[in-house]
Amino acid sequence: MDSTPISSGQHIPRQKTAQRRGPRRILNRLTPYGFLSPYLIIYGVFGVFPVFFMVYLSFHTWNPVEGLSSMQFVGFENYALSLTDPTLWQTLWNTLVMAVLSGVPQHLIALPLAYFLIMMAARMRHWLTTAYFLPYITSTVSVSMIFYVMFSKDSGIINAILAYLADAGWSSWLFGGLSSVLPLGWVQENGLIRYSVSFVVWWKYVGFNTVIYTAGLATINHDLYEAATIDGANSWQRFRHISLPLLKPFIFFGVTLTIIGNMNLFDEPYVLTVGGQFAQTAGKTISNYLYQIAWEWLDMGSAAAVSWILFIIIGIFTSVYFWFFGRQGLGGE
Repeated sequence: MDSTPISSGQHIPRQKTAQRRGPRRILNRLTPYGFLSPYLIIYGVFGVFPVFFMVYLSFHTWNPVEGLSSMQFVGFENYALSLTDPTLWQTLWNTLVMAVLSGVPQHLIALPLAYFLIMMAARMRHWLTTAYFLPYITSTVSVSMIFYVMFSKDSGIINAILAYLADAGWSSWLFGGLSSVLPLGWVQENGLIRYSVSFVVWWKYVGFNTVIYTAGLATINHDLYEAATIDGANSWQRFRHISLPLLKPFIFFGVTLTIIGNMNLFDEPYVLTVGGQFAQTAGKTISNYLYQIAWEWLDMGSAAAVSWILFIIIGIFTSVYFWFFGRQGLGGE
């Protein structure tokens, strides 16, 4: 039998050495997966399984209070009922309106604001960037509750300021017409609630987009600005012909996040309308309606179908945006 000499002068059969190395190699290969197993298990249970369960659930009716035994297969009935539900389309329209009202001003203001900040001294720029970013990291529920108090019809500070401006001699020429309609129900009246919710969403996320654009502007070589200044370009021309084209990847990233986030609006309208009590028609988003179907009506099958409809709609909007602006936004021709 062949043997392998070792330093001690003894001989260990090669067959036994190979047998020992075999389990060790297997153990070495499996060790990384062992360390990853807690994450993989948690991700599988709370990430992968819910997705497939939602697909399965959308083809069934199920009241969770009655247990799994109450689940019944209905095919595409949940999708058919949802697509013919006028409330679904009304809430989708509300979502689109508030997404546009809050999303477009975010970027129209964040872009020039970021350009203004990047032209300031570094110390002042950092302080102001932090101040603008604070609303984004503040709890959405807290922000919405503060604005709910400010929007209060009877004791809100916004109505109080408007009432003062309407009565003051120096401003009555501009605000005097509001005396007949004050106090305004900012979150109670369907004609105003979309604007109120959109303003809160804008206020919270405009700082986030400002930080994105500030980071993008910081990557632009200042020699380009100096060369343009020598050639006689003013601030607007430098912004239009240098900053804006080089910011396309950052604009594409920011707008994509805005589309996805605004189509999923839930917290702000839910808190401002006190769980939908003040949102009979105009203030309820499709996410609020989805929540109502699932947790108030306990119709989990229909809620799952609505969630997949919303997923497809967001995918369509994002794909259309990517189709028209994706190549330019990612630096392509």
